[in-house]
Amino acid sequence: MVDYPLCWDYHYVNNSCKGGIVIRKTYLDNIKWITVVIVVIYHVIFMFNAVESATGIGPWKDIQYQDGFQYVVYPWMMLLLFVVSGMTSRFYLNKHTNKEFIKSRTTKLLVPSTLGVLAFGWAMGYYNTLIAGAEGLSDLPAPIRFLILCVSGIGVLWYIQVLWVLSVVLVLVRKLEKDRLYKICSKANMPVLLALTLAIWGAAQILNTPVIVVYRFGIYGLGFFLGYFVFSHEEVMARLGKCWLPLVIAAAALCVGFTIVFWQAPYANHVVLDTYFCNLYAWIAVLAILAFMYRFGNFETPVTKWLSKHSWGLYLFHYLTLSMAAWYLRLYVPDMAPVLVYILVGIAAFGGGYLVYAIMSRIPVIRWLVCGIKGGRNVQG
Repeated sequence: MVDYPLCWDYHYVNNSCKGGIVIRKTYLDNIKWITVVIVVIYHVIFMFNAVESATGIGPWKDIQYQDGFQYVVYPWMMLLLFVVSGMTSRFYLNKHTNKEFIKSRTTKLLVPSTLGVLAFGWAMGYYNTLIAGAEGLSDLPAPIRFLILCVSGIGVLWYIQVLWVLSVVLVLVRKLEKDRLYKICSKANMPVLLALTLAIWGAAQILNTPVIVVYRFGIYGLGFFLGYFVFSHEEVMARLGKCWLPLVIAAAALCVGFTIVFWQAPYANHVVLDTYFCNLYAWIAVLAILAFMYRFGNFETPVTKWLSKHSWGLYLFHYLTLSMAAWYLRLYVPDMAPVLVYILVGIAAFGGGYLVYAIMSRIPVIRWLVCGIKGGRNVQG
């Protein structure tokens, strides 16, 4: 069995099963691959958006209603992945030592987001600089130009960089709290889970890196630790699952309100991200998705199994092939109908992401550097 990184782990729990049978928490697998698909679609629309267009190809119009998808998903999609990552960290540590945990996470997370950037990140950086219209790079010395391309190519790897830092902090916390806090958190009920909205809002205000907004250690760190301490308890998830319908209704209402209130505002900027409304919507959406999937998402089909096993590769490589397609389409066929551009770029993102991963995951050394896969040919798919 492949040791997938954090929210790409297989999810098991022994103490909630009857007759000694181990139950696979497939609802977490399904949350994982569905969220990755949402991230890819978000990036396709983001590339041509009219709101946060400084880092994309640029829009067709000043107002594009398809940009509404970004308002719907951006506040919660990465927070959800961090919560799920915290849950799966607990499940992993139920069966492994702290040392094994750090070793595994270093291979799966730190290596691809550091050495992997040097080995392959320059390719993504090349297209990022083209899209950004960076001038004068060709005049720089080759080593400096290479480093700039690598840093520009970090892209979606920010997520696993933050995840590795949080994993190291988790081990330190475990040595101090020795499951005392963990046991207390098993008593969390719906009023407590709803009240955490205030904590999420507060965490959104702190530990944010300047300039690069995605490194939000405060809110993502809190989500990760809530996943570990709170939502990894079967009894907490059972309580949450009973409230799936009111939570889904509340999340839908907040989604509509958030989109209307902040329409055409820079949704990925602190001017929106730090507001109480944004964090209220983000947290209720996370609770609603966890509750809904706990009740109805614990199933597996050949299709969902395949999507789950390949979602890690899709996450790693989709933005490269997406950017390539977007750049060349805009360069050579600038008058192509927008709907056709979205379709072709989407195909490139999904098909190209899966294809590049299939290739990279089978090349010795590169598979370790870029994909975090070490050992035999235990690749996904």
